[in-house]
Amino acid sequence: MDYNKLIEYWKFHANYDLKTAESLFKSKRYPYCLFMCQLALEKILKAIVVQKTKTHAPYTHDLVRLARITGIEFSKEQMDCLKEISGFNIEARYDNIKMEFYKKARKKFTESYFKITNELYLWLEKNFPKK
Repeated sequence: MDYNKLIEYWKFHANYDLKTAESLFKSKRYPYCLFMCQLALEKILKAIVVQKTKTHAPYTHDLVRLARITGIEFSKEQMDCLKEISGFNIEARYDNIKMEFYKKARKKFTESYFKITNELYLWLEKNFPKK
């Protein structure tokens, strides 16, 4: 397996999802913006996991679990944000809890987490381990 190609795959799709989140925010599709924020962070974390472990990233949407595997030192605040953002993946997809999530995903809430996602994403890119 060419792990460099796998790392580039995750990085490309992380960036693509972050741009998609921005587009969804601008079009006021807030629940799906938050969903794409979660995916962008998940994918950049998976790129780092592959870089660090030289194995496939685990099949999980849990950002906290992925963050721990990276070996990067996160602050408590960052880990709390990752925990909250992890829920956007589940809440945006399952009908039984989707309506509650839609009520929560208003402009101010979404704008806040979109900003947090961008900050975390840029921080992760900066802290991407060297080969």
